[in-house]
Amino acid sequence: MPPPLLRAIVKRVECVPGLAGVCAGFEAGHWRYDQLAEHILEWLPEFALNDREYATLTGATARRKLREAAQTIYASPKYARRGEVGEILLHAIIRQEFGSIPAISKIFYKDAPNDTVKGFDAVHVVEASDGLELWLGEVKLYKDIVSAVRDVANELKQHTTIPYLRSEFAAIWRKLDHSHLHRDALLALLENNASMDEVFTRICIPVLLTYDSATVAAHNRTNDAYEAAITSEFEQHYHRFIGVALPAELKIILILLPMNTKAKLLDQFDAKLKGMAV
Repeated sequence: MPPPLLRAIVKRVECVPGLAGVCAGFEAGHWRYDQLAEHILEWLPEFALNDREYATLTGATARRKLREAAQTIYASPKYARRGEVGEILLHAIIRQEFGSIPAISKIFYKDAPNDTVKGFDAVHVVEASDGLELWLGEVKLYKDIVSAVRDVANELKQHTTIPYLRSEFAAIWRKLDHSHLHRDALLALLENNASMDEVFTRICIPVLLTYDSATVAAHNRTNDAYEAAITSEFEQHYHRFIGVALPAELKIILILLPMNTKAKLLDQFDAKLKGMAV
């Protein structure tokens, strides 16, 4: 994995739902939007390539593969809304903070007739102490945290019904690479004849919400005062999140990423991606 850039200031996975508050920090008096944009690009090959393609990544092929990955992002219908930025951030955070392993690369199969798991923004697995967990992620790359909470709550209701999950499982089944480390365990979990009562105990939904933060805007360095203020802000938004109707039968982890501002990050990412795609 790339060296960490985002740091978890708050991490309480034992809560229901769990909470992780991560931060990009500051440098020379400014929020690190440039460094964060570069960090997102470091994750691009693993995010955009499937297992077999990623396994062929070498010093000789790196430039070409990286360009192909960048071009794949540009060709995505989501790119006009910068949807992939949020998906890569979620991918990076759950890989770094929770040790997840990607199950499939959604964007690698974007041109397939049955576009892979349209409703979920990440499909990973985590080796838990009692067996394999399937992590199905949701992202809202927003400026406004209130809108992000409202909209993700509505999606969680839609995406956690049994018919919806059955259709998503069928899509994952078709796209799972034959060389995947946990292929057999995943196929057993996704099997159509498996009881959803059992499957629900093996699902975790990491929910990444970004927002323009008043606390980040009011500070210019990471110190005790900043960490106390951003922790208080995380708690405020966590209580807002648990105040909406959430699926009670599923494990959910709320991940908060404050920004100053979303627009700066996206502009910087766009400029860097253009340089890679040509």
